[in-house]
Amino acid sequence: MNHALFKTIHLQSFFVCVLLGALTVLGFAPFYIFAAPIIALIGLIYFWAKTESAKSRFLLGFCFGLGLYCVGIYWIYISLHDFGGMPWWFAGLCTFCLCAFMALFPALVGFFSARFGFLMLSAPILWGLSDWTRSWIFTGFPWLTMGYSQVPHSPLAGYMPIVGVYGVSVMTVFISTIIGLWFANKNQTILFKRNAIAAITLFLIAGFILKAVEWATPIGKPISVALLQGNIAQDEKWSIDAAQSTIDQYMQMIMASKAQLIVTPETALPVISSQMDASISQTLSSHAKQNGGDILVGLVQVNSSVTQPDYDRYYNSAISFGSAPTQAYSKNHLVPFGEFIPLKQIFGWIYRDYLNIPLSDLSRGGAQQTPMNLLNHDGIGQKIAINICYEDVFGEEIIRQLPAATLMVNMTNDAWYGQSYAADQHMQFSQARALETGRFMLRATNTGATAAIDQHGYVLAHAPHFTKTTLNVLAQGYTGSTPYVAYGNWPFIVFCFSVLAYLLWRKRPFLR
Repeated sequence: MNHALFKTIHLQSFFVCVLLGALTVLGFAPFYIFAAPIIALIGLIYFWAKTESAKSRFLLGFCFGLGLYCVGIYWIYISLHDFGGMPWWFAGLCTFCLCAFMALFPALVGFFSARFGFLMLSAPILWGLSDWTRSWIFTGFPWLTMGYSQVPHSPLAGYMPIVGVYGVSVMTVFISTIIGLWFANKNQTILFKRNAIAAITLFLIAGFILKAVEWATPIGKPISVALLQGNIAQDEKWSIDAAQSTIDQYMQMIMASKAQLIVTPETALPVISSQMDASISQTLSSHAKQNGGDILVGLVQVNSSVTQPDYDRYYNSAISFGSAPTQAYSKNHLVPFGEFIPLKQIFGWIYRDYLNIPLSDLSRGGAQQTPMNLLNHDGIGQKIAINICYEDVFGEEIIRQLPAATLMVNMTNDAWYGQSYAADQHMQFSQARALETGRFMLRATNTGATAAIDQHGYVLAHAPHFTKTTLNVLAQGYTGSTPYVAYGNWPFIVFCFSVLAYLLWRKRPFLR
């Protein structure tokens, strides 16, 4: 084969990998085609198996990642340009740079799979670890973790309460790797083919069985819940002129509801809690008591610093009003470049010259906050674990309030991303948290996706997006622990590093 033809084939492989990465997005909401990522990964594994070059595998993985993230998180551009006021060229550049950084993770999986060898094990393990690494590096952005693509319909979703989303990432890539290696080497032995069929069949059947397992036990009677979706335009949300009309709208929606638990979106009322008119607090408490329950309101709280008297700390919070004593939860995991400015000395110029995002200098709430003890008028009560915005993307943080919590509530505002599929992707991550914990997840959002999700990760009710509405549902509280609640990501981490240690040991020259 001449050099020019070889180079052409190589370029075609890179282009195909970009398309395969883009195809993977179909596994995530709003599409939910869980087979699409498996098929796409089969293609990537096929190309990896055809070369032992670490450099080639790196480039193939990088191309796959570019396709996945450029298509999967393009909505970052909308947030930066349409609502953040950033010039189109700079917003496009920042979005591409983020996608390119994210693409480094599948690229590194390809690179190190060549170094570790034994692609059938190294690729799935390294992919799972790369997804996990994205959950904490630079404060974490585990968006489009491969395991989410199997939620909630795939048989592999049955493993979620045991191994969590990163464990399901490993299983998803493992199945694709077996098939990809089969296609890459059509002369595989009969034994390999039989074992491959048996392994895949066993994984799927066991997953089907696990999906039927009830990991938690109902506690108390189902409660009536009203999830409010105000549909306040993002460019009006923090406008001084529109503030009073926003407050009036949400108060009208609250007063019209007879539900035991009423939940507003994140920062629904555009006012600092300490500056809110006392009559509003009294009205909220009185109405909640009439309903025999409580109201959860998204507000900004301010606390004066003890060590720095002249410095006020602002928190993105949820505050309860009603039958139970007033309680509060403050968001712990803040959005970098959205709610706080990392390394201000380096990146402060971006905000000064290019961005106009309100509440971009918030403080973090405590890492070990307890669930709210609400709806205790019947002698049983429910303990509500609150998470705000994209905190529900971090399963290891959600379980901090479990198994004490009986219900989970997510309050968010995805209006920042316009009419993209970011809100649907976000809802799918909430579905994964419901599966991992065996709890209902109730989502109140500004423009969507407002929804009630059961303990098996299925959406019971879903409000139409970009509509002012109240979603009324019945929610059941649960008690007990799934294996994931009990052990978190530790079994996954120990297993993965143990396999990598074995692969390193296997590669020792004197053992060959």
